[in-house]
Amino acid sequence: MSDAELVLRSTRVITPEGTRAASVAVADGIITAVLPHDAPVPRTARLTDLGDDVLLPGLVDTHVHVNDPGRTEWEGFWTATRAAAAGGITTLVDMPLNSLPPTTTVDHLRTKQRVAADKAHIDVGFWGGALPDNVKDLRPLHEAGVFGFKAFLSPSGVDEFPHLDQEQLARSLAEIAAFDGLLIVHAEDPHHLAAAPQPAGPKYADFLASRPRDAEDTAIAHLVDQARRLGARVHVLHLSSSDALPLIAAAKADGVRVTVETCPHYLTLTAEEVPDGASEFKCCPPIREAANQDLLWQALADGTIDCVVTDHSPSTADLKTDDFSTAWGGISGLQLSLPAVWTEARRRGHGLEDVVRWMSTRTAELVGLEARKGAIAPGRDADFAVLAPDETFTVDPAALQHRNPVTAYAGRTLYGVVRSTWLRGRRIVADGEFTEPKGHLLTRSH
Repeated sequence: MSDAELVLRSTRVITPEGTRAASVAVADGIITAVLPHDAPVPRTARLTDLGDDVLLPGLVDTHVHVNDPGRTEWEGFWTATRAAAAGGITTLVDMPLNSLPPTTTVDHLRTKQRVAADKAHIDVGFWGGALPDNVKDLRPLHEAGVFGFKAFLSPSGVDEFPHLDQEQLARSLAEIAAFDGLLIVHAEDPHHLAAAPQPAGPKYADFLASRPRDAEDTAIAHLVDQARRLGARVHVLHLSSSDALPLIAAAKADGVRVTVETCPHYLTLTAEEVPDGASEFKCCPPIREAANQDLLWQALADGTIDCVVTDHSPSTADLKTDDFSTAWGGISGLQLSLPAVWTEARRRGHGLEDVVRWMSTRTAELVGLEARKGAIAPGRDADFAVLAPDETFTVDPAALQHRNPVTAYAGRTLYGVVRSTWLRGRRIVADGEFTEPKGHLLTRSH
């Protein structure tokens, strides 16, 4: 600790070994030691005593639609990373679609990196995209440093990012397996969606019926079969249907290389409470019933679901019409993901150590950043969130940092106030005040 430049001290520090009173020493942006709470502070170090506020590792959100460049009226790197920082997120991985161009070639990746370079308040990495016609681009994108590849098995909602049929999925997955890459998948079967009653108008029940559970279940079953056949790594995005959990658990037990995420809105919101016409709650797959939610929480607890990410998918307010058939499907949740999940987790008897595992440790592992991110331990980046877990606040959309003040959490009272967020030992936001953006662009080689 003698070379420490900064020491953060708290009576509650969440470490891989558990929560304890500790002093965390930092030098050159790296955690150098986790010491007893009363360890002496070197004269060269600056002490920040956090009292009883909890020191968490910065969250790692691997599912964010930044939409920059091309649809920056929807979002952008400046606003998205400010919202993330305000919510205790220190690393995000940007989805390849909803930007123009999409991240489906190396040239397109370079375009996105140039745009992000001077706007990122936190560290940012990138997913590539797997399209019907870009199999030849997958290996070059992998070598350029994307963390994996996103594919849809049903229409994505934007013309420039078409979905894969089963034959195209097999070709793309075989190519990705050849270099041991990762395919992350929006798993809804288009045939089941086409056969379902089509929504029209403001009734949430009609929209929910149009995205049935069996669309997810069938698509996941096909994906697992392909992964088993090829020995490939696959990741199921934004799991909503609890009916798919036995299939997933069995696949994991058989050694299939499948991981699964869910999202705060599936864990904290229920279909029964969505008002008709309130398309701020619209997402695909949809928010389902309370009984379904209970099973998702059970699967998180037993490890069938690996992690929790936002699927932050914003749009301009005018696209959130009161007609569920035409409104944009996406929920903006970057700034609120930690308090939203913590509020429900504590009600169900889970601790902050569980939340850290789901939203930081396992997400860092998913993208291969576990040597740098996801834990308060020597050698990791000094990325932290400081949380007052027992304080509450009421969500005011106008106080959120993402570009368009639309949120499904408006008016909700949540536990967990993020006091400050630190990136590599530098406080980047405290009490709503931000420093200039100094985030790094990450690649798989990191």
